Amino acid sequence: MSVEEFHRAEKMPLVVVLDDVRSLYNVGSVFRTCDAFRVESIYLCGITATPPSNEIHKTALGAEESVRWLYFKTADEAVAQLKADGYRVYAVEQAEGSMMLSEKLDVRSGKLAVVLGNEVKGVHQSTIDLCDGCIEIPQWGTKHSLNVSVAAGIVIWEFARLQKPTPNPSPREGNCKP
Repeated sequence: MSVEEFHRAEKMPLVVVLDDVRSLYNVGSVFRTCDAFRVESIYLCGITATPPSNEIHKTALGAEESVRWLYFKTADEAVAQLKADGYRVYAVEQAEGSMMLSEKLDVRSGKLAVVLGNEVKGVHQSTIDLCDGCIEIPQWGTKHSLNVSVAAGIVIWEFARLQKPTPNPSPREGNCKP
């Protein structure tokens, strides 16, 4: 699919908000994942870097050209705009009362947005307070955090899976046996 075809293609009604993400490589990785699943757009907030950037491009591999993005001074402003536009907004954060990602989340009714936070501090509390709730990724190991780009990938995949179950792939030639 060309960039022009991507722009015309139907998108998953999901906006990914990055709240003060420091690493440009993480930003690029999120762009690439959003391209893979045809996410509607990315909102870059605060200190989160914006294209053009060699570091973003290194991991995005051109997805910064295909995925629509907007910049907001704060994630609070982005969430306020999303809510005004009719989105339900969830912070991806470990918080009291959070809903596990594996729990029943109605992703088929209406537009959704997810906010992912800074690699060290997470999503700002003021932003969490504006959200409709928090989604937590279940974790069973000794570490209780994930890289922000990995967390984005998990959440985006789960939303895509719940919205549109993947068809059985066509058989491919290769060394893998069914």
